Amino acid sequence: MINELFDMRMNDGSRHFADMPETVFFDEVADHAEKLSGAEITRFITDGVIEMWLDLKWRDNEFSINNQFGDYWFFVTDPDCPDEILLEFCSHFRKLLESPENETKE
Repeated sequence: MINELFDMRMNDGSRHFADMPETVFFDEVADHAEKLSGAEITRFITDGVIEMWLDLKWRDNEFSINNQFGDYWFFVTDPDCPDEILLEFCSHFRKLLESPENETKE
């Protein structure tokens, strides 16, 4: 469970705010993003094998998810986005990525 958010500023000014284990394939993450009430996927880029970038808008903020080193990394374009929104965003994806039935998925 995520209780503390990262505040890692990227070169483009965005904020890397959380990581979660890459327990499901990226198409499942994209499908799960579509279930986030009010979310709009704006871009989904993948090589179909190793890496993906998923961009979406939610609650007037722009988010990105990328898989790196066995984790999904979560970014927000506005580094001043309220932590409450970031935690709610994480909570949605935690239901998919940190659920017990996904712990053994590769």
